[in-house]
Amino acid sequence: MPPSTSQKILFSGMQPTGELHIGNYLGALKNWVALQHEYECFFTIVDYHAMTIEYDPKDMPERVKNLILTYLSTGLDPEKCHIFIQSHIPEHTELAWIFNTITPLGELERMTQFKDKSDQHRNNINAGLLTYPVLMAADILLYKTIGVPVGEDQTQHVELSRIVARKFNKLFGKTFPEPKVMLTPTPRIMSLAEPEKKMSKSRGEKHYIGLFEDPDTIRKKIMSAVTDSSAGAKKMPAGVENLFTILTACGAETSLVANLMEHYNEKTLQYKDLKSAVADTVIAMVEPIQTKRKNLEQNPGYVTEVIMNGTETARAIAQQTIKEVKQKCGLL
Repeated sequence: MPPSTSQKILFSGMQPTGELHIGNYLGALKNWVALQHEYECFFTIVDYHAMTIEYDPKDMPERVKNLILTYLSTGLDPEKCHIFIQSHIPEHTELAWIFNTITPLGELERMTQFKDKSDQHRNNINAGLLTYPVLMAADILLYKTIGVPVGEDQTQHVELSRIVARKFNKLFGKTFPEPKVMLTPTPRIMSLAEPEKKMSKSRGEKHYIGLFEDPDTIRKKIMSAVTDSSAGAKKMPAGVENLFTILTACGAETSLVANLMEHYNEKTLQYKDLKSAVADTVIAMVEPIQTKRKNLEQNPGYVTEVIMNGTETARAIAQQTIKEVKQKCGLL
């Protein structure tokens, strides 16, 4: 059965692009885990979106499974939220086509992510890269979502979903709420090697901390992190600021952070002590996540059941919405 219409629904998703790093966890998943206790939440694996860049079809099922395991191991609770795979609900693409017919081309051409991805994938600038935000609007609005917990880089796409909702409502009658962006309270986690840039796997091994990396690898990466990038700088160097951000976001004791900050302000801080504290804190944070992941891997039947139940709930709402949409568009 779909949730009560009085229940406030949140929706978000991630692409199955490989193992996540701590920036993904702190910037999104940790926030989702908190929100699932306050709202009716739908969290999906957006495999259709992942098709906009070149990939090996043989790898996709494993990548999807890994992301489901990550969702569950980081604390998403199927008793509190609904987890499903985007491509299992055909109404996503059906609604996307309807939205394609009312979305101004100029809105898509100004999307910064389209420009960025076109630069990154010059040999595969496909129509999907351009219309990606329309499918995202369909993902969101299909569930009459009121809020979308995402990172700053996705705010432009959520704004487009508001524009599409407004235009559909004007053309065909009040149907969709205008969803709001719900930004994570965690500051952006930056690259260990280039702290002026966001943490990302695409830049190479030394730039990120994988959520499922072993303690020795995590410690080695953090101990090698960039600190002072310019001698004599008056403000805190970006690398040091990033280490303090990671330390706080990963749950270090307030007294530890205050003590290290005091040493920094007094110019007595040994960066190896800061890095060691960050490594200890990160390792402590990921340990229970990694343990839960190993346990889940031993119970594939449970994971399958989670997806089946999430799909059933999502499909009930999706079918209800698409029927209403088609009636209002004169298609039924």
